[in-house]
Amino acid sequence: MFLKTAGAIAITLAATAAFAQDGTMSFFVTSQNPGTGGNFGGIEGADAHCAALAEAAGVTGKTWHAYLSTSAENARDRIGAGPWVNAAGVTIAASVDELHSAANNLTKETGLDETGAVVNGRGDEPNRHDILTGSMPDGTVAEGMTCADWTSDAEDAAGMVGHHDRMGLDDSDAAKSWNSSHSSRGGCGLDALRGTGGDGLLYCFAVN
Repeated sequence: MFLKTAGAIAITLAATAAFAQDGTMSFFVTSQNPGTGGNFGGIEGADAHCAALAEAAGVTGKTWHAYLSTSAENARDRIGAGPWVNAAGVTIAASVDELHSAANNLTKETGLDETGAVVNGRGDEPNRHDILTGSMPDGTVAEGMTCADWTSDAEDAAGMVGHHDRMGLDDSDAAKSWNSSHSSRGGCGLDALRGTGGDGLLYCFAVN
């Protein structure tokens, strides 16, 4: 039984890797932060981080944007038109409007990283479900919560995060929001982000 199960797992992982490498993946949660918390060197640096991770996973020929709002641009306006699929070929949303509605399919099980791995959520150790967005539920900017337009990891900065696993301390809409759950506490540094259940991770979308 174990050998059959292990074999099935190996086949599934191989298929997932092949799927990602053929360029179909158009959405992922980043597997890691560059080490600078909410400071990505600006929005261009966040986009470059998405692109580098996608390329390392074997996905080429796509333009990647981080789902982040700034004082000059809303996250919903910078991710293309959709549809978007994860590394396993599962559709996250067919359009921008669907992504920002109750009909989207973003959950812990579908919010995979660029390698096809599940990202830790609430109840896991460590919890990494806080995903930086700087956004309100409709995908527009959360004023004053963009880690100074993603250039600061200071203690007096703040960044809005969402919960990729749609879970929080209660059953409120905010606790279950993928893009707008609460502001970071204690700043935008990596230690501060980890202190509230995050790891400085991003949502990345292919715009083409």
